[in-house]
Amino acid sequence: MTARNILVTGGAGFIGSFLVDRLVEEGHKVTILDCLEPQVHPDGPPDYLNPEAEFVQGNILDRILFSKLLKENEIVYHLASAVGVGQSQYQIDHYVEANTQGTARMLDILVNEEHSIKKVVVAASMSSYGEGLYEGIETGKKVRPGLRPASQMEAGDWELKDPETGERLRPIPTPESEAFQENSIYAMTKAHQEEMVLNIGRTYNIPSVATRFFNVYGPRQSLSNPYTGVSAIFMSRIKNDNAPVVYEDGNQSRDFISVHDVAAALSALKDSDALDYEAVNVGTGNPIPIAEVARTIAKVCGKSIEPDIQNKFRKGDVRHCYADNTKLREKLGWEPKVTFEAGIKELVEWSDRVEAEDKFEQAAAELKAKGLV
Repeated sequence: MTARNILVTGGAGFIGSFLVDRLVEEGHKVTILDCLEPQVHPDGPPDYLNPEAEFVQGNILDRILFSKLLKENEIVYHLASAVGVGQSQYQIDHYVEANTQGTARMLDILVNEEHSIKKVVVAASMSSYGEGLYEGIETGKKVRPGLRPASQMEAGDWELKDPETGERLRPIPTPESEAFQENSIYAMTKAHQEEMVLNIGRTYNIPSVATRFFNVYGPRQSLSNPYTGVSAIFMSRIKNDNAPVVYEDGNQSRDFISVHDVAAALSALKDSDALDYEAVNVGTGNPIPIAEVARTIAKVCGKSIEPDIQNKFRKGDVRHCYADNTKLREKLGWEPKVTFEAGIKELVEWSDRVEAEDKFEQAAAELKAKGLV
């Protein structure tokens, strides 16, 4: 394998750091560009940063710095992003600047300045789908129902219905061909990132891929950041002997994928042109109810803590969405290898070595104050 110069924006973060480790292990020269967002990295550079990678602390909006790094590298994994659905609904300027404008800055450099980039991989998100794909329980008719009406949610009637016929629906895997129905500023900005990168890639013949991540979990997720993934939020609650708070009835489902499987998919993309100029789902294809996630974490932690099922809803939440990962499997030969229980065991073992400050109540109060719960 030929060693390459690879830039990973957001490479000090959860997913980025595992990708960096994998690329370094493969013998590549890796540069990390990360601003060390205080909400994610309150103590500065994390101790897991790979010492064999070059770390540059800086912002992707710094054109001079970004331009220099794009000249020095031939592949860029653009993972730098402001993350969090609820928070994006009231930190609008921050999310649009970090995600949409940050990606625009990179693309403007690639179009208008000298650079060495031969491939761009951008982190996109399943959140841009909104509700996933469904089918009628009786008819088998495929439906994209959109958000449930507030009146239905207020009645505690959680499952989806065909908006035209009222038929009950069941979720089925969502393929990349389904249109976006973004329900948050975060989801919109992730769609912007994906669409801009693929558009400019096609226009200027820069091979580009958008990876639509589903619910990624694993070690190095910030356990003290109440806007991170649900598995990490549940972990911080349980470690502090508090019941994980679950909205609706707990049967809403997501597609949880280990960060190791995500890093493997990302790494494989650089060695193949099979997905160039395309978006691709990165998920297991296996939906897991949210209440089951809470119970699995408690079980692995050895604690008899039941989730606090609220039977309340948050504005903009979707009921079910999980990946049709056929494209990734068939075109890249990738398969998810980490089972959910094995992944949770690894997360719990890692969490025993780090501090987990439970800030859920603070975050929930903030969402309530903004009228989102």
